[in-house]
Amino acid sequence: MIFWLSFALILSLNLSLLYAATPSLAERVIEHRLANGLTVLMVERHQTPVVSINVTFAVGGINEQVGQTGLAHLYEHMAFKGTRLVGTTNYEKEKPILDELALVGTELDQRQRDLADKRDGATTEERAVVESLQNRLLELQAQAAHYVVGNELALLYQRHGGVGLNASTGKDVTRYMISLPSNRLPLWAAIESDRMANPVLREFYKERGVVMEERRLRNDDSPNGLLFETFTSAAFRAHSYGVPTIGWGSDILSLTPADTEAFFKAHYGPDQATIALVGDINPKETIALIEQAFGKIPAALPPPPLVTIEPEQRGERRVEVEFDAEPAIVIGYHKPRLGHPDDDVFDVIDAVLSDGLTSRLHQTLVREKRLAASVGSDASHPGVRAPNLFIFTATPLAPHTTAEVEVAVYEEIERLKREPVASKELEKVLNNLDADLVRGLRSNSGLASQLALYQAVAGDWRYILTSRDKVAAVTAADVQRVAKQYFTKSNRTVAVLVKKGANNTVAVMPVGEVRP
Repeated sequence: MIFWLSFALILSLNLSLLYAATPSLAERVIEHRLANGLTVLMVERHQTPVVSINVTFAVGGINEQVGQTGLAHLYEHMAFKGTRLVGTTNYEKEKPILDELALVGTELDQRQRDLADKRDGATTEERAVVESLQNRLLELQAQAAHYVVGNELALLYQRHGGVGLNASTGKDVTRYMISLPSNRLPLWAAIESDRMANPVLREFYKERGVVMEERRLRNDDSPNGLLFETFTSAAFRAHSYGVPTIGWGSDILSLTPADTEAFFKAHYGPDQATIALVGDINPKETIALIEQAFGKIPAALPPPPLVTIEPEQRGERRVEVEFDAEPAIVIGYHKPRLGHPDDDVFDVIDAVLSDGLTSRLHQTLVREKRLAASVGSDASHPGVRAPNLFIFTATPLAPHTTAEVEVAVYEEIERLKREPVASKELEKVLNNLDADLVRGLRSNSGLASQLALYQAVAGDWRYILTSRDKVAAVTAADVQRVAKQYFTKSNRTVAVLVKKGANNTVAVMPVGEVRP
């Protein structure tokens, strides 16, 4: 009985591989590029009359400038506020109010910054000007609200059977996704081409406040959020990967409608976008529809190049974060970007160490030694377009400490360097990675997401297939070589969450550590 169950599972997996991956996937993806640079990727799947769509821009926090951090994330919020046609009852009457709002809001921000900089305090006259501007801003916001149709974009999709409407912003990309009945594809094309060409930054200051509150909840008032923010900024001294995607609080409060519009025009042109559609579509008709809807949008000028390179780290960096929360630790090592030959080896190392309940870190630190309540790793923090970090995260299990957990993590790293991964363990890991890839491509939304993502970050969706082959070719010797080369003390950054008020000290070199 067990044999036949195993055989059935293997057969199912093999069929999935044939269906979802090379060579059939390479043959089924239809690629089309518009004259304005927009890339369209399509896969027909006619099992259900539904299509999943993912629009990914190769734009994220990595593209921001000093003093304007958080722009990409703020724009993602603003993109749901509508256009000249969607989200308003009368744009002609709304526009002059929005224009004045931008002027008043920008002047108010500047005056408030000036007051904050005054050491001797503000004069009565200066305070009166600020109060007058605040009152005028409230008046204009109330006037503009009369023309706002709240959440109209989402309601339009909902009324026509759309599900999964969402968006996300990271260091590398900004993404918008939706699934809807395939006969509603013309509606999607009309909405999204309008959103790409004619966004309106309505309710700007209200939404900027929402983002500030999001920052407080996820970063300032969150022990893990603050720990990761501090850790990442310590690991990256020059590169913008060290800046939180949501932005620094002072920067968010200084962002203006003009800044946001300029960022949109510089980075969100059709040449930076990939649209992936998977499901019940006719590619020829879909291309014609997209050409008609999106082809009129002019190509933008090339965005400013990314020139800053993180200097080589020459010595361990350690930081502490005090918070009224239980201790935690993050350990990170600099590593190459996506496309580097060693990047795929790190994916294998990640799986060996923390993929599942039988992984090394879980087995050793959680089950056997009972040092940690949780432990994990990540092979690409906080992005992949530039050299990034391989990180370890752990929370000690009381009464054990972060220092004990840190030592145990280093012992597992040394084991990777010292002992070749057994062939049986490596085979299991490679099979699991392959199965994870297949499962990720099985759903329409999963495949659309992966196609658009790798087209954006790697410049070619086929990276899905080439990376698969490279991962399958990783050997135990590769794992040892990469571990020895990158997992070194001088290449390491450590951040520890210390319970505020507790008598905790973090040793620079925990007792018992095996030095790399």
